[in-house]
Amino acid sequence: MAPVGTPRRAGSALPDAPEDAARVMAFVNTLSGRDTAAPRERLTSYEALVDWARAKGVVPDAAADWLRGEGRRHPGAASRALARACELRETLHALFASLDQGRAPSAAVLATLADHLGAACTRARLVPFEGTLQWAPGPTSSLDHVSAEMARAAGRLVTSAELTRVRACAAQDCRWWFVDETKNRSRRWCDMKVCGNREKLRRFRAKGGSPAKGSPA
Repeated sequence: MAPVGTPRRAGSALPDAPEDAARVMAFVNTLSGRDTAAPRERLTSYEALVDWARAKGVVPDAAADWLRGEGRRHPGAASRALARACELRETLHALFASLDQGRAPSAAVLATLADHLGAACTRARLVPFEGTLQWAPGPTSSLDHVSAEMARAAGRLVTSAELTRVRACAAQDCRWWFVDETKNRSRRWCDMKVCGNREKLRRFRAKGGSPAKGSPA
């Protein structure tokens, strides 16, 4: 089967910083509970990776179908592509964790991220856009297409001001990553209705209180 063409028409804008950030956060959050006894892995197969990418708009339906088909025809290569995607994800997690704790990322983390960015750029192309040039996705011709798209999104994120707003959820049994868009950068929870309320209830109980009628037990 011939490679699937780029999903974006020539001259169309690349994702803006908030869209890049949202996709990168979702990508890193495909593994949750890293600090618990039972972490939850969502990228359990190459098809799961492609399905996730399609659901998040990283690849269109036609490209996802091509990638699934290639993955079935070449299971060994698909398995290695999945491993590279997970390596990129964990590299980004390590980067965010360092910055969230006020530490500089390690040389190994930066080198691994640079390797992924370098590989991604070999699969991209320059296109005209409003009098300038922008990097755009190349044809879907590699099982590493999802990793390449996520590496480029991460590259744009880590060189933008959005990076300073990346936070880890304060709930110890969550620690999902999110972008704090509040003006005073005071957001603590990935979701106030879930983690925020649960942590407030825990603190209340720790002080000897009991939940109000109708509150979750």
